[in-house]
Amino acid sequence: MWRMRSLLLGSVTLLVLVFSSLSVQENLFTSIPPLSAPRVYLAFKEVKSTGTAHHFAFLLNSTDYRILRMDEDHDRMYVGSKDYILSLDLNDINKEPLIIHWPVAPQRRTECVLSGKDINGECGNFIRLIEPWNRTHLYVCGTGAYNPICTYVDRGHKAQALLHQQGPRGGGRTSRAADPSASPEPYAPKEYIFRLEPGKVDSGKGKCPFDPKLNSVSALINGQLYAGVYIDFMGTDSAIFRTLGKHTAMRTDQYNSRWLNDPTFVHAQLIPDSAEKNDDKLYFFFREKASEMGQTPMAQSRIGRICLNDDGGHCCLVNKWSTFLKARLICSVTGADGIETHFDELRDVFIQKTQDTKNPVIYGVFSVSGSVFKGSAICVYSMADVRMVFNGPFAHKEGPNYQWIPYQGKIPYPRPGTCPGGTFTPNMKSTKDYPDEVINFMRTHPTMYNAVYPVHKRPLVVRTNVDYEFTTITVDQVAAADGNYEVLFLGTDRGTVQKVIVLPRDDLQTEELVLEEVEVFRVPTPITTMKISPKRQQLYVSSAVGVTHLALHRCDVYGEACADCCLARDPYCAWDGKSCSRYSANQKRRSRRQDVKYGNPIRQCRGYNSNANKNTLESVQYGVEGSTAFLECQARSPHVSIKWHFQKENSDRRREIRSDGRVVRTDQGLLLRSLQMSDAGSYQCTSTEKNFKHTLVKLQLVVLSGRTVNSIQAETSGPAPLGPLHASAWTPSAEQYKDLLTILSQPEMGLINQYCQDYWQLGDDPAAGVHRKKDSKELKEQRKPRNRRHHEGQRSMPET
Repeated sequence: MWRMRSLLLGSVTLLVLVFSSLSVQENLFTSIPPLSAPRVYLAFKEVKSTGTAHHFAFLLNSTDYRILRMDEDHDRMYVGSKDYILSLDLNDINKEPLIIHWPVAPQRRTECVLSGKDINGECGNFIRLIEPWNRTHLYVCGTGAYNPICTYVDRGHKAQALLHQQGPRGGGRTSRAADPSASPEPYAPKEYIFRLEPGKVDSGKGKCPFDPKLNSVSALINGQLYAGVYIDFMGTDSAIFRTLGKHTAMRTDQYNSRWLNDPTFVHAQLIPDSAEKNDDKLYFFFREKASEMGQTPMAQSRIGRICLNDDGGHCCLVNKWSTFLKARLICSVTGADGIETHFDELRDVFIQKTQDTKNPVIYGVFSVSGSVFKGSAICVYSMADVRMVFNGPFAHKEGPNYQWIPYQGKIPYPRPGTCPGGTFTPNMKSTKDYPDEVINFMRTHPTMYNAVYPVHKRPLVVRTNVDYEFTTITVDQVAAADGNYEVLFLGTDRGTVQKVIVLPRDDLQTEELVLEEVEVFRVPTPITTMKISPKRQQLYVSSAVGVTHLALHRCDVYGEACADCCLARDPYCAWDGKSCSRYSANQKRRSRRQDVKYGNPIRQCRGYNSNANKNTLESVQYGVEGSTAFLECQARSPHVSIKWHFQKENSDRRREIRSDGRVVRTDQGLLLRSLQMSDAGSYQCTSTEKNFKHTLVKLQLVVLSGRTVNSIQAETSGPAPLGPLHASAWTPSAEQYKDLLTILSQPEMGLINQYCQDYWQLGDDPAAGVHRKKDSKELKEQRKPRNRRHHEGQRSMPET
């Protein structure tokens, strides 16, 4: 016990070294290029502490959550998972969720297992399709343990509600809305209807895949279901199907690799071509194996389309699409040597609507095929470029050993791919009226020769040499003080969401800004789907482990000064005179400070900058000669440059500190090794961004010599000298201990202070021995992890 007290002073001198080791090892941005480094990175606990993120908290013993439908009119979001259909409130996903448990029958599960499938990952009812059937019902399909099934769900009118029995929630679970047999109680709370329609289960073949690992897409239009899906047990027969409704069931040509070759479906979207409804086309986005450029099949991204009123051919292509065309989507970067690096695998698509419904903006997420290196990119396409390619030449090949060339022959009339009854074929009411030569040409020439290139022939965002890939995308249009901006929310395969804006420059170049990156889930897991609600300013994210909704902005995390808010350049945020808060166009112009395009705090924050620097308080830090000191200075952003300046006492000269053998500059501060008396003085840490300088830290470093420390010890007890790193038998009194605490104020002294105060309060109590031993053990246990990690030579404390 006495020996441990004598070691306090020696231990304190090493505390700064501990923090410096932590700082050097925990550099977050060493492997990330500066342009892709987020201005703010928030871990899961930090995001949760802001109160802007809420995780779906009901335990359902389910996996593979996917947001399949957003219904802004009903204020609901429909989520499919393994054996469950969820209806969640868009304003609060944990507010009385409506849950339907829809598992497969035990016999069907047993048959699935006997066929060699996994009982957990495959032999369940994975919900893959939720489409609005009418105002009161949804059409829902699941994999059904390798036997796809579909049914109808009654969701009621918006104002319609039933009284349900309110029972206890076991483990946070609620299924009252899924239990129609529950008897109502007079004072039970009202809930929306959400229940399966009994006796209305039909086959899901051609609507939902057998294998839950295979992607599918769908669109329910005018009572007809269009789906890109694999329709067999083995997962070899892929097709674009049309079922339900009054029209004939249709599909792509079966086992024709020129049409579809092992595709992975990503998205389906109805985009009108003109004011004439008969010209409406449904666009499919997918990737597939293609061999146009050589003998070896390679992954390529595609955009395909069909006419909604396609009825197939009369003699050829009966009950098969006679207007199906496809083209390649290019997303590539050209290097300095002129060689293109292609991002060939399409991962996700977001369609940004515009005032002109015929010309939405297409955003695509692409990744690099193969395992040579990781990389992903965001490319943007215009519908004008898409239509130009589909109106261009068709790809033609004379034989197996020939190259693909543009078709040079006569194009039959009407042009293949034209919709019947449309602008160019008003007298042909059905594709069955098309000549046989048109149908035969379509069967052998479904691919366009030219590819669709992105706007400006380059990606909008590129990531290479990073340890993650983009998986999903959604885009929001934001009105700021200096214009309108598109904000990209990009999900990654490590469970984070990046908020990115890309600003145009005068030289036709762009500037990418990663405003923030947040960890959405406690466990890193790929994000599967994302939906956005600009009306509620919320982003809804799903993964295999759950669903989360988070706000689109967290303005206060950028800092407490006007300059921090302005430099962030977040179109959602502005300085309101007191803090960085949500920007609103209704605010008075004098009180708002925002500059997204340039981020110039010198112009925007006049009058606030001087106050920010004046508010930087000067602190005092003590060190002992011969030991190590760490002066902490953490930049708010990885985009700033940090400089340290030093000024000796009684001197007017300031000099910039540069790294040498004894002084090490890190991203977290300044490390001073083997302190010397000449190191005492004033230190100032300054950040510079866009010519704006901000003083982050002012401190006065006091270096104590060994003689000063020894004189304090010798005033009363006169023991042998105590070196900075060596212990002695000297035992300071309570008053002497307070003097040392005042001089050697270090981060861990609070723990030591509490221990010593408790020890002296015990006095000579006979029972104190037990408590002393316990306290000593607790102190050692609290210090052990840090000592064990950073000071291998001090693994154990001296025995008391």
